[in-house]
Amino acid sequence: MNHRFIGPEVELFLNGNPPNIVKNKYFFYGKKIFAVDGAFYYLKKMGIKVDFISGDFDSILKKDLPLKDEVFETNNQDITDFDKALRIIHHKGFLNVNVWGAGGREQDHFLGNLSTALKYKKKLSLIFHDDYHSYFFSNKKTFFYQKKNKIISLFPFPKVEGLLTYGLKYPINDESFQIGKRIGIRNKAIESKIKIIYKKGELLIFLEK
Repeated sequence: MNHRFIGPEVELFLNGNPPNIVKNKYFFYGKKIFAVDGAFYYLKKMGIKVDFISGDFDSILKKDLPLKDEVFETNNQDITDFDKALRIIHHKGFLNVNVWGAGGREQDHFLGNLSTALKYKKKLSLIFHDDYHSYFFSNKKTFFYQKKNKIISLFPFPKVEGLLTYGLKYPINDESFQIGKRIGIRNKAIESKIKIIYKKGELLIFLEK
């Protein structure tokens, strides 16, 4: 899945469950790495150089912080560490963000992270990653490539109208999804090119890795 904007990407690691990707040091070669609060420790443990660190540092001992200009202490408790990090990333000129460690611990944090991602949808291209999926908030017209027979799930947030799909095993033709009524999980790709269109609302797309 490609990002929506032209320009460099940043890998943003949150203080959720450490993803398996941290075991692959080759993945980090030449990439900009941003750690939020306690994510700094699991990256450091794997010998991964961090370029930017932000947070209120309630999960980090200040003596462990590197002495460099790329450390941002953010003590405003009215917004989340994820929100603070995205503000800094946008200010630094990055538009494409791969987000790791967004879930796996407290699920209220996970839902809060999704809400924050929606807040920044127009400013940043955000793609979440875990060990099983990549997922993102869709534009009203989205095209992407996926391997055949891989699972694609469409989840309204909380409602989407006029939904139309191409390239899925179970096609959707100008229909509405809503939490508590109908959602579109566990569909499958039958074509390599997938096209998804909707008229109104917000839609999360999950792609099996």
